[in-house]
Amino acid sequence: MKNNKIFLIISREFLIRVKKKSFIVTTIIVPLLFAALMILPSLIMTLSSGKEGQRVLVIDKSQLCEPFFESTKEFTYEFDINANAEEIKRSFPENLYALVEISEPDSAFNVSVSAYSMKQLNLDAKKQIERSVQKALEKSKMLKYNIEGLDKILHDIRTDVSVKTFTVSETGDEKVAMVEIYMGISYIASIMIYMFIFMFGSMVMRGVIEEKTTRIVEVIVSSVKPFQLMLGKILGVGSVALLQFLIWIVLTGAIITGVQMTMGVDKLAGANEQVVGMSVPGADVADAVAAMPKDESFMGDILSALSNVPVFSIIIAFILYFILGYLLYAAMFSAVGSAVDNEADTQQLIFPVTMPLIIGLFIMMHTFQYPDSPLSFWGSMIPFTSPMVMMARVPFGVPLWELLLSITLLAVTFVFMTWVSAKVYRVGILMYGKKATFKDLFKWIKY
Repeated sequence: MKNNKIFLIISREFLIRVKKKSFIVTTIIVPLLFAALMILPSLIMTLSSGKEGQRVLVIDKSQLCEPFFESTKEFTYEFDINANAEEIKRSFPENLYALVEISEPDSAFNVSVSAYSMKQLNLDAKKQIERSVQKALEKSKMLKYNIEGLDKILHDIRTDVSVKTFTVSETGDEKVAMVEIYMGISYIASIMIYMFIFMFGSMVMRGVIEEKTTRIVEVIVSSVKPFQLMLGKILGVGSVALLQFLIWIVLTGAIITGVQMTMGVDKLAGANEQVVGMSVPGADVADAVAAMPKDESFMGDILSALSNVPVFSIIIAFILYFILGYLLYAAMFSAVGSAVDNEADTQQLIFPVTMPLIIGLFIMMHTFQYPDSPLSFWGSMIPFTSPMVMMARVPFGVPLWELLLSITLLAVTFVFMTWVSAKVYRVGILMYGKKATFKDLFKWIKY
């Protein structure tokens, strides 16, 4: 009989949310956003380019740099050492994109470079000018040493080294591996766990507050126990979360596959190499990918490394940590929802619930770069942070005993916190007109 009541609550929570327009809209829009995040950067690099034929006038007082400036489709470089820079700046020509002044070299063969434009100089133009002047000065400084055949010597000693990584099984089998791929998977899996736990946990809290303020809960509680109501609500919203997640995965994969077939995989892959090669402050993954060799076997190595990713283990771990992490936090979110009369009053009580989530997110940012550090290990063991942190470690390989211990601790903590939250929920769900404090919550737990 008890199970039937819980099942009815689960069904009610599931059907109410699945039939909402917001569920249908977000189920369709989110995969489009995910696909756009993956495809748009490559698409933009493929289809877009800057304005063509922009004139850049260079006054090169060093008389060293002209051979190193190469005009492109976007910028055309013109040199005039006799041009009056002050006069040009006073009446800047409309057909001139930028004026560049290069000073005479000092005793150490260094120069100063100044660029003037009506609009802010774009990053591409600035980088081109810097590279060209840098090459010119390096060439001039090398010539001072008067070493015969210096260019050939430098060409011969310039060596690109790339490390091709393999993982070795217990039987000695070698498998191609790329740390950049594992870092990417770790980051995405952990962020998704964080987003889903926070999003669906908050959904449980808002549902409890809504039923409490509309007094519907008084009717429901007359038929079922508060604990059954809380458990049914948590499981009902959780089933909606799993359904929505599965739909997102299928639709996102279908959209990406469709766009790749339409645009061409090779074309998008080539553009994607340009995207990941762009310098972004703090983007360690992008820097690492940019450093990888771009030879003919590069895409083959990527496909081979992807085929060796333990996809099944990652999916199983993701489902387990998502379910247990959601259940743990949903119980606490529902307790907070039962203790207040409106969402505005949750700010004080919600902080201790969300703080471990935020801490777990920060530890995760460290973990996907250093998966075996002490901080990563303990972060993956502590139940309140383990859903995010362990998912950042799983792609790199985690000993089975660590996984089992982490999951056991998470499950035990979920049971304990559900018991604690149920005591708060039992009293708070029928309390009106009083803003609960932490002192009140402790009293309710002791009842």
